[in-house]
Amino acid sequence: MELFFYLVPSIILALVLFLAYRLLRRAIQLRRAWNSGLTAEARCLRVYTTTHGGGDTSVSTTLHHVYEFTARDGRAVRFEEEDGPGTVLEGDFVTVYYAEGATVIATAKAPRRTALAASMIGVLAFLGVVAGFCIAFMITFNQMSDEFGFGFGDDGGDTTNTVVVDGVTMTP
Repeated sequence: MELFFYLVPSIILALVLFLAYRLLRRAIQLRRAWNSGLTAEARCLRVYTTTHGGGDTSVSTTLHHVYEFTARDGRAVRFEEEDGPGTVLEGDFVTVYYAEGATVIATAKAPRRTALAASMIGVLAFLGVVAGFCIAFMITFNQMSDEFGFGFGDDGGDTTNTVVVDGVTMTP
């Protein structure tokens, strides 16, 4: 049973670290595309939505755009982006910002460096609080299990310090 009090916070901590990694990776990709100075005219090939939830939970809808453009070196690049503007429809032309490399990193989102930094700081602060809570919970549980004797390896059979006072059994 004690494993539960280490396993659940560890899983939550792993999820928090994975989310932080993914968010930082995407923010770095956006900044790299914006800072490269390379732009191109892209055509929106497809617009579609995905929905999550329903039943007893709220429904969230995500708008996806599929763009295609020709990079500076002449290769055709196709990419998909989530949460784009609802005003861009199939066949529309938009300006994309991209960074060259083995894999081209591109975005149709206009540069908003301050908004990106502020949102990343807020989200990472929240994830840090959740991670800190998980770590503090595990440390506190470990200290309490050592002090009160309900940790790993305790079979409950040690009664050498058991005291009975007025019919109440107490063990330190």
